[in-house]
Amino acid sequence: MSTSSSPSNIANIVNNIKLPWLLVTLLVFVGLIKLGLWQTARAQEKIHRLARIEQLKHQDALSIMQVTKIAAQTKTHLNEAINDLPVKVSAEFDNKHVFLLDNQVEKNALGYRVFQIAHTKKVSFLVNLGWVVGSINRQELPQFTPVSGTQTFKGHIRKMERGVVLQEQNFDKVSWPLRVQQIETEKLSPLIGEKLLPFVVYLDKNETLGFVKNWHPVVMPPEKHQAYAFQWFSLASAWLLLMVWVTIKTSDQNSAEK
Repeated sequence: MSTSSSPSNIANIVNNIKLPWLLVTLLVFVGLIKLGLWQTARAQEKIHRLARIEQLKHQDALSIMQVTKIAAQTKTHLNEAINDLPVKVSAEFDNKHVFLLDNQVEKNALGYRVFQIAHTKKVSFLVNLGWVVGSINRQELPQFTPVSGTQTFKGHIRKMERGVVLQEQNFDKVSWPLRVQQIETEKLSPLIGEKLLPFVVYLDKNETLGFVKNWHPVVMPPEKHQAYAFQWFSLASAWLLLMVWVTIKTSDQNSAEK
């Protein structure tokens, strides 16, 4: 008596596999596996970064010039070299040129993050002062008092990453404070007539200077990436099993018709 796993039945199943169907099955399977691997890699990145942040908590704060030197000596992986480094800074704030980073949410309220330029004797750089609430009317900018004078504060370094925007920023018409969609220091520097350092200082949350400090070192924790990875791998397995079942079922139907 033959069984469904007999050589003849296996041969029938193989013969009934259509090349286009096989390619679709493999493409979807490989795509799902790649998504799972990507989420796994992101989880590892977050784990390493959180461990680094914890380690840096026990490190003495650096000066801006020390961070600049580290950045200059780093040929590759600049983000990894300087991100989250603790700093203590004494600098003079420019209260005339203020950048408002658009579309920032705090407790379901839409607003802006306020970035101001700080000057030392040798360099100029942006400081993230925190979040302010916006108006329902997009023509109205938020009301706040910019920081002025020389201030001493603590913070940490962050290399701003380019996000997704629908169109490039256009600065043909500039009025202050300036609403921006991205913090791109190389594009903002010409607007103020001086070069900004390629990183930003985020104020420590316990600083009284600034506004609502609602940032987190990682937006999505590693556990969430791992959960997404598990979902993608599960979908890949389910897809493959489904396609195997459909192939066997089709083969059995074809054999019965014969």
